[in-house]
Amino acid sequence: MKRLILAAFALTASFAFAQKGAVDYRLSEQQRWAAHSHAITITRDTWGIAHVKGKTDADAVFGMIYTQCEDDFNRVETNYLVSLGRVSEADGESKLWQDLRQQLFIDPAVLKRDFNESPDWLKALMEAWADGANFYLAKHPNIKPRALTHFEPWMALSFTEGSIGGDIERVNLKSLEDFYGASSATKQGRIDTHNAVVAQLAQVNRDVEPGGSNGAAIAPANTANHHALLLINPHTSFFFRSELQMQSEEGLNAYGAVTWGQIFIYQGFNDRVGWMHTSSNVDAVDEFKNTIVKIGDNVIGYKYGAETKPFTRRTITLKYKAADGSTKSRSFEGISDHRGPIVRKEGDQWVSVGLMNIPIKALEQSFLRTKARSYGEYKKTMELMANSSNNTIFASADGDIAYWHGNYIPERDTRFDYTKPVDGTNPATDWQGLTGLEQIPQLRNPHSGWIENVNNAPWSGSGESSLKKKDYPPYVEQGTETARGIHMVKVLNDRKDFTLDSLLTTAFDPYLPYFATTIPELLKAYDALPQDNPQRAKLAPQIEVLRKWDDKWAADSVATTLAVYWGEASGMPVALASRRAGMLWEEYVVANVSPADLLAGLQKATDKLTEDFGTWQKPWGEVNRYQRLDDSIVPHFDDAQPSIAIPFTASTWGSLAAFAARSYPNTKKRYGTSGNSFVAVVEFGPDRVHARAVTCGGESGHPDSKHFNDQQDRYASGDFREVMYYPDQLRGHVERTYHPGE
Repeated sequence: MKRLILAAFALTASFAFAQKGAVDYRLSEQQRWAAHSHAITITRDTWGIAHVKGKTDADAVFGMIYTQCEDDFNRVETNYLVSLGRVSEADGESKLWQDLRQQLFIDPAVLKRDFNESPDWLKALMEAWADGANFYLAKHPNIKPRALTHFEPWMALSFTEGSIGGDIERVNLKSLEDFYGASSATKQGRIDTHNAVVAQLAQVNRDVEPGGSNGAAIAPANTANHHALLLINPHTSFFFRSELQMQSEEGLNAYGAVTWGQIFIYQGFNDRVGWMHTSSNVDAVDEFKNTIVKIGDNVIGYKYGAETKPFTRRTITLKYKAADGSTKSRSFEGISDHRGPIVRKEGDQWVSVGLMNIPIKALEQSFLRTKARSYGEYKKTMELMANSSNNTIFASADGDIAYWHGNYIPERDTRFDYTKPVDGTNPATDWQGLTGLEQIPQLRNPHSGWIENVNNAPWSGSGESSLKKKDYPPYVEQGTETARGIHMVKVLNDRKDFTLDSLLTTAFDPYLPYFATTIPELLKAYDALPQDNPQRAKLAPQIEVLRKWDDKWAADSVATTLAVYWGEASGMPVALASRRAGMLWEEYVVANVSPADLLAGLQKATDKLTEDFGTWQKPWGEVNRYQRLDDSIVPHFDDAQPSIAIPFTASTWGSLAAFAARSYPNTKKRYGTSGNSFVAVVEFGPDRVHARAVTCGGESGHPDSKHFNDQQDRYASGDFREVMYYPDQLRGHVERTYHPGE
């Protein structure tokens, strides 16, 4: 019956397809749904991964958002509640400040105008996106959205590049609240303490090294088959992206990771090129201090050179879910100078923020790169200059490998220090346009034959062929070297025989550079103890374990456990200081942590392990665990429930494969929430692309689905499955083929 209904709709909407099969958006919503659905085939492989094929790019977008909603509507909706500044409608008054921050930058009225001004091809994609999500809701009345009951095309412009944390998140919520006024929720003490703890822990990790990803490209000259290779290894919150393929008869055939709810493959490949994004350390966000001008008690503007400029003001009304379940609203007067919104006070001055806010170009760049067929075509998408937070690692079937730094880089007067708020009264501190594409750090086909970036500065990213720091202004890069960066150079340098298998092995190399540098100092401190010092006897067994260790993680390694707990006890207290000093963390520890504190840290680690587990001799895999109990956005864990061992550590210690884990108030074991998520290795042959991949847990967000956790063992062991990119690969591995809505 469903097929007959769809066929009838398709007949009544037969005029919906133009010469290239485009849907006519003068049709009713139901007619558009039928037209798209008729033009789309979804094939689910035996891992539940969706392979979406449509006549047009818009069809492919309709189908891919439909499959994402099938797999995890909760995460699709949540991402748009965040990006639209509507979280408090679902989660209550405590989220008002997060929503206000978003809507100071993301004005729905402006996005609607931007949608109307978008090129027709992009409009068609956004309209198809909204139709696909709304069709899913219409076909699944049992799904009850928390707040977002209808998707509108312009909403896609609120979320245009799939990074886990956008530039807006650099605005401090407490300072924002202090400026715009305390809420009743805050006055009554209903602070979201869990999120505060999570944010604090995340900041500790960022103090050590920026969170993010690993990317590497290997030139044909350095590979056994003389084909370019690409490593795609994002480090994100688990279950943050889905894995899928989207194809059309208009030249689209992209595969990879899609941030829930977006219209494009964020990190992935087509049959000719591949792209991997790592978090950039470009200074693309600046603060400007405004000296306000008053008449009486009224602020009339701010000083700007010899003149007084008026602030821009607009009313922002936010709905929120009250404690009794009703919907209430609260209005704020958003204030901006000519650079951006006011986000806090510093003394008597009002501080504004300037950051990238060009959603049309950003969405264009994000989608168009998925259709690039060569280095030249990919570079053309970079000329849109709308990627503020990502570095890009690139490889192609033509044999090109390349690196581009984040390509939204404001030009500035280098007399001023933009790492701190600058004097907004001086017009010379204003941005002076964008740095041209040819002037940003980039590298193509280096002599070394390899390129990597792991969220560190790019000055070591290609061995002797690396870019030079002296050639660029300081605001281009604010990061430093990291243990992970040192590790990546070590495994890529002077090697000419890479294969898909060996690149995968390299991505899981167990060496931990932090401990290779710091443990010798601990041993030296122990060996210098007087013979009658009681610490000698107390720490002798632990020292012996670490002395024999090869500085490599392993599930059965007691030394890994002891080292991690010791590193946290002795190194974490100086993590922020090392970053402020611009030093490699482990080198800062060697130079600044006393022998006594190194030994005290080992005792603390011993005591903590003994307290939690009854012994300090605990194999790492028994402590470091992966567990997925349900599909809550904020996960919870239980030592009494099943979990599996993860052998790799947090990237903090220089591990390439990353698993950021900690214990919780109700657990002794440590459970991971971020790190390796979707990971792939890709080989670009002249006629065929070959790839292997794994997605953390599984493709589905439904606990009752067999694809909820069916990849967990492969994830833990690095046993990647073959990517079924071509029809002949899918043959014999198909779980279901259908049209959306069936």
